[in-house]
Amino acid sequence: MKFSTKALSPERVKTGCLVLGVLRDAKRAGGVFGDAARIADRASSGALRAVIAHGDLSCKPGSTLLLRDIPGIAAERVLLVGLGEPADLNETAYREAVRGAANALKDTGARDATIFLAETKIGKRPATWNIRQLVLGLRDAFYRFDELKTQKKSSPSVLGAVTIAFAEASGMLRAAKVLDEAAATADGVDLARTLGNLPSNICTPGYLADEARKLARQYRLGIEVLERRDMEKLGMGALLSVTKGSHLPPKLIVLRYSGGSKGRAPMVLVGKGITFDTGGISLKPGAEMDEMKFDMSGAASVFGALRALAGMRAPVNVIGVIPACENMPGGAASKPGDVVTTLSGQTVEILNTDAEGRLILCDALTYVERFKPEVTVDIATLTGACVIALGHVASGLFANDQKLADEIIAAGDDSWDRAWQMPLWEDYQEQLRSNFADMANIGGRPAGSVTAACYLSRFTKKLRWAHLDIAGTAWKSGRDKGSTGRPVPLLVRFVLRHTGAAKD
Repeated sequence: MKFSTKALSPERVKTGCLVLGVLRDAKRAGGVFGDAARIADRASSGALRAVIAHGDLSCKPGSTLLLRDIPGIAAERVLLVGLGEPADLNETAYREAVRGAANALKDTGARDATIFLAETKIGKRPATWNIRQLVLGLRDAFYRFDELKTQKKSSPSVLGAVTIAFAEASGMLRAAKVLDEAAATADGVDLARTLGNLPSNICTPGYLADEARKLARQYRLGIEVLERRDMEKLGMGALLSVTKGSHLPPKLIVLRYSGGSKGRAPMVLVGKGITFDTGGISLKPGAEMDEMKFDMSGAASVFGALRALAGMRAPVNVIGVIPACENMPGGAASKPGDVVTTLSGQTVEILNTDAEGRLILCDALTYVERFKPEVTVDIATLTGACVIALGHVASGLFANDQKLADEIIAAGDDSWDRAWQMPLWEDYQEQLRSNFADMANIGGRPAGSVTAACYLSRFTKKLRWAHLDIAGTAWKSGRDKGSTGRPVPLLVRFVLRHTGAAKD
């Protein structure tokens, strides 16, 4: 799908589908039109307003009405999209409108579309925010993962080109600048979703290493893949303890994107890459265990963020570090009560082998110190407790630097891939006390996501560090089961804003 932006007169556009936004106003029959819809309605001698006045479109955010062959309008089809009440027009309503328009476009058979939604004023958001959300929303709706099906789901969708249009030229002065960023971010989200959706018999630690090599070749990234023997020489006892029950060898993948100045320290993104999590000896219940293929979503998001930044040629320096392995039961698997020595030299009593993500991350975070990073962010589907605390809307955020936390929160708001800061207070550290090692790997049920972050904080004292717990946001269950690609949009906006490379 190719995107472009232009200043156009809506009634003259020769396009497969003209998309116009409409607001509802109880005091005014026919609704309240934006600039483009008002012009198109005038050209059609009030035909659009008459249709709405008859109640054919509710104007509820995301509601749609497809019209054909409207007199005075050059487009083959006109898609009216509800934006809700003027007083209630906000980010959520706009995103619902984008989702509704995208789903309707999939069924039209139009080969191209011209969309006049980005001109809609959403609070204090600039038009560039609208454009980014429009591109990401369209790409999300058109994403499909059916490569493993022998019978592909048929679809009339052939939409190949989308013009994001403005009725006034002043509305698009900065628009073209963000199209590349938005499209590249969508590419990164797609990559993260596909990696997450692949089954664990395909997406193994070795597969992730091969995908990293492909990405490195495509975008000329630096790459290093540490094997088991390398980890043994380094002393990564925590990471290696997780992989003991698996027949598949672990990998520690390091990808470098060097688009910024040579003198600037890199930002480091660390992604948890458990390609399947049975829980190990502390075996998980069988129900929904298939979803544990998504336990490498942190790793997938790092792949996606690097793909996006390299694709848009962002002037930044970013290193992705991905510890990848399986957590399986077996005769050689780690057992509750085992004590291991981490790369940092600290010892850990493994009270629960299902708390494995923090074990691979702690060694990866210690390894990161050698890069002397400006900031480090780890991303992990770490705790079910975070799902209970925040549901599926916000990712959990923990940080040992408040300025860094504030930056991530702001980037989450900007990308609408939001995070909520949780406490990282010293008071919680007592729950990790062990009688037999420097610490235990769990702190009990109370504040489970907090104590997991507290555990990681013991390995980040030399780093400006933040932790994103994405257990509730990385994938969906039920009928819509599948990877979301989050938090790729957040990570991309964070890197761009932190380095001053954001274009809006």
